[in-house]
Amino acid sequence: MTEGTDTTRAAEPVSSHDSGLRYGLEVAGLAVTGLVATVMIGFVVLYWLRAHPLAAGAYEQFMIAGQWLDYYLGTNVFKWSFMWQQMATGVLIGVVGPLIGSFLVHREMALIGETLAHTAFAGVAIGFAAGSLVGWAGSPMYAALVVAILGALGVQWLSERTNAYGDVPIAIMLTGSFAVGTLIVSVGRGQRGISIEDYLFGDLSIVTASSARMMAVLSVAVVAVVAYTYKQLLFITFDEQAARVARLNVTAYNTLLIVMTAVVVVGSMQVLGVILVAGMLVIPVAAASQIARGFRETMVLSVLFGQLSIAGGFVLAISQGLPSGGSIIVVAIAIYLLTIALSSRSFTAISTH
Repeated sequence: MTEGTDTTRAAEPVSSHDSGLRYGLEVAGLAVTGLVATVMIGFVVLYWLRAHPLAAGAYEQFMIAGQWLDYYLGTNVFKWSFMWQQMATGVLIGVVGPLIGSFLVHREMALIGETLAHTAFAGVAIGFAAGSLVGWAGSPMYAALVVAILGALGVQWLSERTNAYGDVPIAIMLTGSFAVGTLIVSVGRGQRGISIEDYLFGDLSIVTASSARMMAVLSVAVVAVVAYTYKQLLFITFDEQAARVARLNVTAYNTLLIVMTAVVVVGSMQVLGVILVAGMLVIPVAAASQIARGFRETMVLSVLFGQLSIAGGFVLAISQGLPSGGSIIVVAIAIYLLTIALSSRSFTAISTH
């Protein structure tokens, strides 16, 4: 990666002024993203604790501020608590999706997101079936989380223990888990509570206070783990063999990465849908790779592009009554095409190992 990338960079004359401006814009964008994400997590916490006297006043002031936002912007969005739950979930998806996707894309593991999304689909089907047949009152998202993590561990186990070619275990898990999900849905069709279409295509209406809290907790955990293990994840991403020689526990970090992917996929599935969830792991990273000068900058830009995709997709979906998943991915692809137009190099220049 270093040789191919450095050669490409050397061919691009960049003034110190342009470099400083670029860095400043990236830092500002990252700061705004961090502030918005913090506000959204704060709302989720306030909504959860709104019955307590200490949180009740702050929650009321938050909703009043939302009414003023609607007044000045001429919208009818910010005064509703359920809309804040949806926006909070979307903003956090725009952070953790590209964050984890940066490692997956550069490891040529983009398909793993699609695989775990299909595994999570089986989990949602199990959750719906449990609610309908045995009266389980929990959210299907929790069943999806458990099943997706087990699926991630299963993919890792198959990759380590079998002699199959690289992507064969992934393909087996993808088709097998989706087959299980379709069988459960087929058997449960007609039973009360079996309505899974929204999870296939994504729908803002299925974002609940409970699922928003789950997304907030998972997002904080993912960001904290990535920050703590960044050097190790970077090492295994670009030179796994050297990491093994250096006695790094590569298997453990591979497992950690794939489990975090499962967590992100489950959290993103309610907004993007099973079919499109992998797009948030891949497309913003692909766009960032067109114009970034290194892996760290790719990660930063991919998060910013993820936020733009979420914001644009929400505006499109809410204003036109369209599915959220398709709207977000269409905006993400538009950003990707724009970066291609602005870039003088190919995507492979930065992703070459």
